[in-house]
Amino acid sequence: MQQLPEPDLDYMQKVLLEMLAIPSPTGFTDTIVRYVAERLEELEIPFELTRRGTIRATLRGRQSEYERFDRAVSVHLDTIGAIVREIKDNGRLGLAPVGCWSSRFAEGSRVSLFTDNGVIRGSVLPLMASGHAFNTAVDTMPISWDHVELRLDAYCATRADCDSLGVCVGDFVAFDPLPEFSESGHISARHLDDKAGAAALLASLKAIRDQGLQPMIDCHPLFTITEEVGSGAAAALPWDVSEFVGIDIAPVAPGQQSSEHAVSVAMQDSGGPYDYHLSRQLLRLAAEQEIPVRRDLFRYYHSDAQSAVTAGHDIRTALLAFGCDATHGYERTHIDSLKALSRLLTAYMMSPPVFASDAQPAQGSLERFSHQLEHDAQMESDTRVPPVDSLVGQHDRDP
Repeated sequence: MQQLPEPDLDYMQKVLLEMLAIPSPTGFTDTIVRYVAERLEELEIPFELTRRGTIRATLRGRQSEYERFDRAVSVHLDTIGAIVREIKDNGRLGLAPVGCWSSRFAEGSRVSLFTDNGVIRGSVLPLMASGHAFNTAVDTMPISWDHVELRLDAYCATRADCDSLGVCVGDFVAFDPLPEFSESGHISARHLDDKAGAAALLASLKAIRDQGLQPMIDCHPLFTITEEVGSGAAAALPWDVSEFVGIDIAPVAPGQQSSEHAVSVAMQDSGGPYDYHLSRQLLRLAAEQEIPVRRDLFRYYHSDAQSAVTAGHDIRTALLAFGCDATHGYERTHIDSLKALSRLLTAYMMSPPVFASDAQPAQGSLERFSHQLEHDAQMESDTRVPPVDSLVGQHDRDP
């Protein structure tokens, strides 16, 4: 078993903290893209940018017999947030969510509103925000985006005041990350989804570069900017990619199997099952490298990998995820999970393809096509199927 380099955890935590400090709700991602591009330049990893800012990098492989085989790994840099949908007569602002998340986690948050000319700080509050004014009626407030509003830290008591400040419908609102790195190894913050995944990938790329390693095959690290609204990696693959591994967040909650101290291999999400063979290859690599790993299913969840398949790419997909409590809320993970994720990413990027034959279509032949289970094993069952001869043509024999 090849001994692979360990990730630099100090580097991982440094870039995570720096990324958390950069507001990046979907649609407002230029600054975070510039930051990650600079980190890739430091690692001397070539990349290109799409028009809107998806980063498509390339780790050159040794090629040889895998010359026409590419793989990709993908994280997303965009986060949940909000956008101004209404300017009220009292100077408060109605909000619409960016991404899918509950207003329950928005209430009480400190935020930055980005006008065309600058930044205004503020707080997101329920419509009944004072117990002294509304007493127990506060407890009867429904939970929805229609029942919260943004109070700006500016002289803003009328719609005209908002106009004078340059506030407009469509302005982006970013929620403070509130990061805290505990001595216990826990990392608490908003927007760990998916900046913690991006930090783990950057740490993996740094480990490969620091050791002067070269993958067997070309690998394309992708940093997408629209995953939270569903499109993600849909238009991010100009190469002939055969394998695609998404990197995202694993909910740690009742009914889930994920842990803050392990990396999860997702077997299915809202888009359906992930590729049988690629997922099990990741599980085998974790076992070989003694990486703590869990299997899990995510019922209310889509990823970059799923968006790539939906866009029509004929690729094997899998999903790796770090364990995180309170996803899309006040999130918390542990350095153990990020380390496990980074190590498994390194093992995957340095591994051979699941099937080298995936570089070419089967062209009508079953010779190179995969097996999940051998036919005899798959058909072995206590429930016996009647012999074909006993059914076919039976109507001809019946009187």
